[in-house]
Parts: sequence; C-alpha cells; structure tokens
Amino acid sequence: MIETIQNRKLAPVPWLRLESTIHAGLHFAKQNNLAVSSGAMFQNHRSLFSLMPYTRIVRRHQVYCAQRGWYKLETVSASIGDLVGMHAATKSQRTDLELLVYPRLVSRDDIPLLSSRSQGDVTVKRWIMPDPFLVSGVREYRYGDTMNSIHWKATARSQRLQVYNREFTADPRLLIIVNTQITTTMWDAVSDPELVEKGLSYAATLAEYAISQGVPVGFGYNGSLIGQPGVPVHISPAGGHPHLTYMFETMAKLAISYTRSCSDFLDESTLQEGSALDIILLTAFVSDAIEDSIQRLEAQGHTVFIVPLEHGLLTLHEKEGSPADVNAASGASSAS
Repeated sequence: MIETIQNRKLAPVPWLRLESTIHAGLHFAKQNNLAVSSGAMFQNHRSLFSLMPYTRIVRRHQVYCAQRGWYKLETVSASIGDLVGMHAATKSQRTDLELLVYPRLVSRDDIPLLSSRSQGDVTVKRWIMPDPFLVSGVREYRYGDTMNSIHWKATARSQRLQVYNREFTADPRLLIIVNTQITTTMWDAVSDPELVEKGLSYAATLAEYAISQGVPVGFGYNGSLIGQPGVPVHISPAGGHPHLTYMFETMAKLAISYTRSCSDFLDESTLQEGSALDIILLTAFVSDAIEDSIQRLEAQGHTVFIVPLEHGLLTLHEKEGSPADVNAASGASSAS
C-alpha cells in the first residue's frame, strides 16, 4: 500500500497526524512514525509527520494478507497544527478503497479422496452419446446396435450375438458446494469457522484446477455474502478465467454464516441447474438428511462426491454409536 503526503504550499506544516482504521486480517510491517494498536477485529493506524514547503513524502507499506476477506478502507482522518499546538484542524476524507483476499490455495494432494478421479475420464449414468473409446465389457445384442459394435470373439464363445458395452461420457459440469453447517444441532452462528475456511481453500483449489482443464465449474455456499444475510450463494457452472476470477471474488466476500440446511441447499442448487452435474460436497459431517438428498440426486443422474473437512468423517449413525458405511456416498470417490 502506497501513501503519498504532499505539501503544495510555501508555508510549512509543523505537524500532520494521519489516522485510519483497518481490519486486523491485514498485517503491516513495522515502520518509523507508524503506531498500530490492534484489537480482535480492527487495528488503528496513527502516523506523525512534519512537512516543509513543497515537500512530498511517499511511504510504501508491506502488507501481509493473513486472512481471506473483503477489506475496506473507507475513511482517513488528517489533523494539522502549529508548533505550540494552539491551533489545530481535523478533516476526514472518504476513500472507498477495498482489497479482496481470495481463499488460500493448497496442494491438490492435501485434499482427501480426490487423487484417483482427476486422472481419468468421468463416467456418468445420464443418457448422452456413447464414447467409442471407452468400453466396459460386453452385452447381448439389442435391436438398433450397429454391426461395427459386434464383439466377434465373445459371440463365438457364447454362441449368441454379443456387442461391446460402450460407457457414456460427457464434458463434465462441476458444482463445488461448501457446507457451513458443522453439526446437525448447529443453528445460526457457525460453531467452527476454521473448518469453513478450510472448505473454501479446498473449493478454490479444485475450481482453479478444473477451469485449467477446461471443465465448467460452479460454486454453492449455504452461507451468505457480506451485506446480504439470509441469501445463500449459487453460481452456475461456466468456464474460462474471467469466471474463475468471479468465483474467487465471490469467495472473498463470503460471510462465515449459515442460512440453509445442507440437504435443502443440495436440492435447491440442482433444481436451478436442471441437467446432470458432478457435485463435490465439502462437509464436516454427513447426516441422514444429507444422505437422503444425495440418494435423490444420484437417482436423478447427478454424481456426488464427498470431501471431508475433518479426519475420520462420521455419519450421523456412527456419531450415535450404530454401524454405518462411512463412505457410502463417497466410497471410491475422487473428482475431476
């Protein structure tokens, strides 16, 4: 951040004090004539100068962005006075400056359950054109099968006409959803913000990789944007770096909040899209309601992969002590 302080007149300014309030998520390097008093949320900056006639001072601040967020510097106050301090004047100036800090990107190897899916084609259950290069066994001939699909060796062995079983592939459309609900009993305030921040880092990393591979990506968040409480976030899948920038900017502006249950949000998000999707759900837990939503989505032709935000992700049944399949929805899961 660059500050320029200039005296354009012949009269000197014996002292000039600048004050501003900045969010504590931005860390400033130590400098001379700069006093910083920091609280839990905000820090107050105060600096003192003396300006000779026609003098300009340029000060460069090294700023470390320690936390994702939407930071605004809305006002700066300047106070000037004479040598003995008898006369002073203060003026506040609106600046309307802002800084967007995107979620921290991580290594894809640090994201659990995703390594295998990224290495191959995406096989989907929805009805689309068969891929002539992707074969999964053979099946009996059906009316309408072409002659070039006949598997002659399998036909000779079984003495019945057999054809190659072509899998169905498509250009995948990916929807990444971050669940801000940490437990089934959580209501309103998010009980573990750090887990949500981890989910946003995972989501940003996956979105950047998928966009780089030409995969259209969307984003869902059952919290809200800062200044828009109660309104969950949904961005439809699209491709290209401008879309990735838009998603990153949206992620920077997210409040750590909770507006919809994960199960309701899953149903609402897919209703907005219509066609089948590959869905990555980043969540700290899987409840009965979430499992029911996943089953409904898969019955509609969507594919759902779960990325746990906690080690040893448990379903609601397991948390209550009864046996359940932890990875029922994500088992061999991985992501494009």
